[in-house]
Amino acid sequence: MGHSKADKARNRERILEVAAAQLRECGLEGVSIGDLMKAVDLTHGGFYGHFASRDDLVAAALDKALVDGEASAVKSGSAKGKRTLKSLANSYLSKIHRDNPNSGCAVSALAGDVARSNDQNREIMSKHLARYFDNIQNVVGENGSRELAISLMCMMVGAVTLSRVMTDANHSDEILQAARKAMLQLGQQEQSS
Repeated sequence: MGHSKADKARNRERILEVAAAQLRECGLEGVSIGDLMKAVDLTHGGFYGHFASRDDLVAAALDKALVDGEASAVKSGSAKGKRTLKSLANSYLSKIHRDNPNSGCAVSALAGDVARSNDQNREIMSKHLARYFDNIQNVVGENGSRELAISLMCMMVGAVTLSRVMTDANHSDEILQAARKAMLQLGQQEQSS
């Protein structure tokens, strides 16, 4: 019995959605095709009807995770009014973001893996990073430099990554708080220049 193109597209989207969450949670090597297909209630053999290889899946899931993270950040800003540097810092450098890598920013969850990955995955993340820098520059405002935007992104990703490493909750929280404070100070310095 055949499946319609619409069914196939829906199944592919389900596979990518679960794979993107698994990538953010377990890293690029953490996705098992068998477990993934079981999670979406499809057969292991059906995987190859959607993707040519595991590498093809990882690249598509990485792109989806990055797109979803960007959309989520924009949505959270627009739900509470105009996005500000303070709202960005409070959202990104939050305990909720730190504690939920499977639904958080794919950059902080996967940058280390992608840096050691193939050129295709590095190109995918590079493309998204360029947009993230632009988005942060827009949040900072007309006096915001690209250099500041890059610095702020580095600070956010580094802080979340290091806070996830810490076994002591107080130290983990301290990293997030220090980065929030430093981001706001940098933003104020830039605005006053």
